[in-house]
Amino acid sequence: MVKFTNDYEKKEDIILRDHLAMERTKLANERTLLSYIRTSLYLILGGIAFLGMKDLEEIKWLGYFSLTLSMIVISIGIARFFQLKRHLKKMYRPIPIPSDPTNEL
Repeated sequence: MVKFTNDYEKKEDIILRDHLAMERTKLANERTLLSYIRTSLYLILGGIAFLGMKDLEEIKWLGYFSLTLSMIVISIGIARFFQLKRHLKKMYRPIPIPSDPTNEL
């Protein structure tokens, strides 16, 4: 008896609950990456706004800080995304696709 998911086969028998939990985890990981990207974009916009202010030259450092912080935030988000993706691949291995020579297109 072979139990399949869309992308993975658990090392032991996989049940529907495990499959759904894995799918929720993958979707949450993608949603979290998008949140990091959104936060980074807001920091970039804030940094550009601070740098564009002509009347307040003394807070120009805040614009540079915001731009630097946006690069740090996006780096952390991408690193965490791939870290969890690798962790999922360690727990689940890809399903081998059987090649059927009688099933030609």
